[in-house]
Amino acid sequence: MKTKQRFLPLIALAAVLALVASACGRDGGGTSAQLDRVGGTMEVAAVWSGTEQANFRQVLDAFTAQTGTQVTFTSTGDDIATILRTRIQGNSPPDVAILPQPGLLRELAAQGALRPIDDVAGDLVDRNFAGHWKDLGSVEGVLYGLFYKGANKSLGWYNVTAFSNAGVQPPRTFDELLAVGRTLRDSGVTPYSIGGGAGWVLTDLFENIYIRQAGPEKYDQLTDHRIPWTDQSVKDALRTMGQLLSDRSLIAGDPTQVTFVQSVDAVFRTPPQAAMVFEGDFVPGAATQPAQAGRDYDSFAFPSIGGSPPSVVGGGDAVVMMKDTPQARELVKFLASPEAAEIWARLGGFSSPNRNLDASVYPDDVTRKNATALAQAQVFRFDMSDLAPAEFGGTPGRGMWALLQQFAANPANVDGIAAQLEAAAAAAYGR
Repeated sequence: MKTKQRFLPLIALAAVLALVASACGRDGGGTSAQLDRVGGTMEVAAVWSGTEQANFRQVLDAFTAQTGTQVTFTSTGDDIATILRTRIQGNSPPDVAILPQPGLLRELAAQGALRPIDDVAGDLVDRNFAGHWKDLGSVEGVLYGLFYKGANKSLGWYNVTAFSNAGVQPPRTFDELLAVGRTLRDSGVTPYSIGGGAGWVLTDLFENIYIRQAGPEKYDQLTDHRIPWTDQSVKDALRTMGQLLSDRSLIAGDPTQVTFVQSVDAVFRTPPQAAMVFEGDFVPGAATQPAQAGRDYDSFAFPSIGGSPPSVVGGGDAVVMMKDTPQARELVKFLASPEAAEIWARLGGFSSPNRNLDASVYPDDVTRKNATALAQAQVFRFDMSDLAPAEFGGTPGRGMWALLQQFAANPANVDGIAAQLEAAAAAAYGR
């Protein structure tokens, strides 16, 4: 959903300029970007809309203040893969794109649609990011993407008042999650809000169940399509997922139609339409009504299944250069710096993979807790659908997104959906 560009109030603009000035004047130990005043214009394309777009606009305004470059932001929505392919074919790609899927990054790099950034920001990436983030942004040893925004996707978010009125605590196990759901329903509030109208929400739910039930080794095998989607481990995870989806008295609205933003608002509004929603640490940034962390809402780690250890399924948005221009180079350098991460981190709904960002800048304890869990996870895996070829893992109306929506409509059809997932995966992976 596109939103109209918001102009910063003068006080906010002054704060941004002050932050940029302080960044330029401090010794970052080699972690800060030294930018040139190149002027000119450029375009950036990303999936973000609404509050996320407005928050990133503040980052771009800081970049403009330092470089004089005017930046047009294009919100692609979830269909970024199709939009970028079309624009590449028309020889009109944006200068910079921010990709939510490493699978799409690899695809575009293989097509020659991306420009290497080793000589642009390679040193900054080495200094500011852990090695696995650099690996995710590289194809055959060449760096094409830096992960400006990370995400802890292994979270449940709950309405504090709804939980308090029902006398329940955040669940630690999946069995407790189901029991808490029934208690919440009996107290008069619908327990679960699931924004399955956005297919990626359902892939995130499946992946969190799968890594806990099948384990990280199986997760890796399924991600690489070294085991089929008809494997018993997949069917077991689908059946577990079906326990959340089967009883519609436990779900607010139709989980195949409710949008992501609607699913968040159902929990964050007063009074709530639902008690909890499962999604990443970006959830508060998607809420359209004001709510205070700790007082109105809080979060919990996705529950353990069968005694599974704590695990984090993470996501991230990679900045890639589609045109080698002075403006694109300066923006890539800027987004690799702690200063660029700090601007959005202070606004909330954001976790940075930049290890030189001071965690104290996060606006509240809830955000800080979840960002720290992402950084310190002992079992961490990147979002499976984002690592898959975009045709299978990241395109609306196709592959995982569409088939898990079909499953949400009929959770009893485990074998049928597993077979369809395998057919779609075999076609996308070419095996």
